[in-house]
Amino acid sequence: MFKLVYVIRKRADISEKDFHEYWLKKHGPLVHSFAKSMRAKKYVQSHTVSEDAGKAIRATRPKMKETYDGITEVWWDSLEDFSTAADPKDGPQAARALLEDESKFIDFERSSIFFTEEHEIFDYTK
Repeated sequence: MFKLVYVIRKRADISEKDFHEYWLKKHGPLVHSFAKSMRAKKYVQSHTVSEDAGKAIRATRPKMKETYDGITEVWWDSLEDFSTAADPKDGPQAARALLEDESKFIDFERSSIFFTEEHEIFDYTK
């Protein structure tokens, strides 16, 4: 599968609590509402927790930067599905709506997006 990974830092003017609540309860359902027109197969939000533990591990790695506030992952069956996901009727509307909503809680300058192809090494949860 083809996956978008979006590592996110919150805007400075938003509290941690408000950031996580908005992302989960407002933005998540908005993304879900466009899932079919985007041909997205899966959407996961990973919210950062246990900052003290993260800080301790980062201290063991030279010059590691501050943590992110979370990660969004969106899966498609293929790059082609992602590329053709913009349904002529809904695609541009979805892109505009998602960008507008993200600007309410994401610090774009300190966040990043990239695409990946997963290579599962092990999964003991199955």
